[in-house]
Amino acid sequence: AEMPQMAMAHEVDPKEELLTKVGDISGIDVFNNAVLVAIYVRPTKTKSGLYLTDKYTDEDRIQGKAGLVIKKGPRAFVDESGQWFAGATIEENDWVIFRPSDGWPINVNGVSCRLIDDVAIRGKVDQPDRVW
Repeated sequence: AEMPQMAMAHEVDPKEELLTKVGDISGIDVFNNAVLVAIYVRPTKTKSGLYLTDKYTDEDRIQGKAGLVIKKGPRAFVDESGQWFAGATIEENDWVIFRPSDGWPINVNGVSCRLIDDVAIRGKVDQPDRVW
């Protein structure tokens, strides 16, 4: 059964939490138009006090549809023709949405991530809880 849209209780800002968990990534270079995205995993508690089981957080790691851009290749979102991105820009520390199967799953410093081609990123969101 799919969980309905709900507000999650964040003890720490989810962006800060992911960046802290992933730590130093200065030794990682991303090539061409690839984007390295840290997968957003919902906290186990909602604002209304409902607790999610480990099943949901495990599912997020595998099927998560939102993530934080932590590195971009030098050609990511560069489009001289203007046909692909139509002025849309994605920067490091932006929350993005994507189809889980479009990314190559990897762990970076113990954090679930995906390496995704820029064209497979479908949009940007202000808060990762908006989608799943």
